Amino acid sequence: MRKSKIILEICVDSVESAIAAQRGGADRIELCSALLVGGLSPDSALYHNVRRHTDLPVRVLLRPRAGDFCYTGYEFDILCDEVRLFRELGADAVVIGCLTPDGQIDMERMEKLCDLAGGMDITFHRAFDMVRNADEALEQIKRLGISTVLTSGLSADVEKGKDTIHSLIESAGDKVMIMPGAGVTEKNIGRLAEELPTGAFHMSAKTLIDGSMKYRNPDVSMGNGDISEFTLWRADEEKIRMARRALDKKG
Repeated sequence: MRKSKIILEICVDSVESAIAAQRGGADRIELCSALLVGGLSPDSALYHNVRRHTDLPVRVLLRPRAGDFCYTGYEFDILCDEVRLFRELGADAVVIGCLTPDGQIDMERMEKLCDLAGGMDITFHRAFDMVRNADEALEQIKRLGISTVLTSGLSADVEKGKDTIHSLIESAGDKVMIMPGAGVTEKNIGRLAEELPTGAFHMSAKTLIDGSMKYRNPDVSMGNGDISEFTLWRADEEKIRMARRALDKKG
């Protein structure tokens, strides 16, 4: 049985988006930086400013770089330091995940990270969607004592992964919260809540806004050129509000 209220978690990488999440009726935020590359670890200044301007619970995504989740020793040291840092800063949870080269959960490293987290809540992030065997990975997560798994069902998005997500929810029982994410929108979240008997959904509610620069040099790009420096992504307050209303009808 699901709880009476379904949790709506919004992934944000700015203070503006965090404020929109709160105003729109989100229950908590997942805080990161660089959402356009799937999310990287935020710095402490962003964390402090989000805390200053909102009072939602903050789960902090910790990912030292873009790409896969098989980390070098140096990268893992950074990840350990970040868990310590955000535990000390009072984050409500950390969102982490490490895999082995053969597509299994790296139990040795995850055990260390869980120890460093102390009594913090832990979400295993979408590294889960890159594992070789979902059922085996879920059993490993149970042994680690991790409370939440963010997943698209090992697929590109939740619509394609619904059957796997449903199976994971049944297997998890009351030991692990399976939280669908990737492709969850204000338009499909109500239907997904009918089809997937879980207690939480994850979405970003992204919208494009025009940057404030009036002068725009067309010959310069700060990145690979695929993303304009003059276009910004923000969480849309109205999309979040619509998602909240849709969930409240299902809870």
